[in-house]
Amino acid sequence: MSFEWKLSGASLPVSGIVIAVISSFINGSTFVLQKKGILRSRARGGSYVRDAVWWSGTVFMIVGQIGNFLAYNVAPAAIVTPLGALGIFFGAVLASWTMKEHLNVLGKLGCVLCCCGSVLLIIHAPKAENVTTRLELEERLLDPVFLIYGVLVVLLLIVLIVWIAPVHGTSNIMVYVAICSLLGTFTVPSSKGLGIVAQDVFGRGSSSSGALALFLGFLGTLSISVLLQFLFITKALECFNSNIFEAIYYVVFTCSVILASALLYKEWTALMLTDCLAMLCALMTVCVGVVLLRISQEALLTWKKKGVWEKMD
Repeated sequence: MSFEWKLSGASLPVSGIVIAVISSFINGSTFVLQKKGILRSRARGGSYVRDAVWWSGTVFMIVGQIGNFLAYNVAPAAIVTPLGALGIFFGAVLASWTMKEHLNVLGKLGCVLCCCGSVLLIIHAPKAENVTTRLELEERLLDPVFLIYGVLVVLLLIVLIVWIAPVHGTSNIMVYVAICSLLGTFTVPSSKGLGIVAQDVFGRGSSSSGALALFLGFLGTLSISVLLQFLFITKALECFNSNIFEAIYYVVFTCSVILASALLYKEWTALMLTDCLAMLCALMTVCVGVVLLRISQEALLTWKKKGVWEKMD
């Protein structure tokens, strides 16, 4: 059952938002648990594959992906995806508790800005048109603009994975972030597509061969995308701070998914100018929050006493 809440004349799916929030908290703990498992295995001189904490993070990732799948089939991607900022907040707090990763005032302020930006994105995000049948989905998937975008993303992923990642992956965090974020272009449409096509495949009556082929295509695309994301997220956590990676990954992933969703569902055509400006401000707010999270790992805050200023005067 899907519940909706009226907000400024627009209908927000409460059930999808609740599932997305829970999934965000689960995903936020994923990075921390996997990072802690990697550090534990290094201290023992063994492989993280044999570490129970790392496997718990892997299980959390699977549960989080299932939650995302449910949320994307209940609410528009432009609403679900920005809620990932709540996972950044939870992950940062959990990392500071379990792995003693310092989270100073700048880091906490960055978490708050990420959450505030997400709320603004939810309020002003474009609402996807209702795509309830396989034929409507097939028509949108064959749109030339979306096809060109998909081909460009695939080519860019090939270049990043085959040539750039082996050379610069361990020294530049943006390589792994770009790979994992671009894979979201296929993860989200595949998740929504599975829910729509499943009605024809597993519903009453005989399903057509086209519906089954499309279902298997979505399932294969989703499986490959999730596995590749899992692989490169693990590689990133071996080399970089979990707070930094999760924050930057969230921003790039959100922008990538919103763009892909806008091209596929043509959501932006119904937006007013005020909503567009509000979304840009919300994205900038989140980006500023991520920058604060990034510099908080290296910044040293000092508070000068009042007496010092008096002597300077």
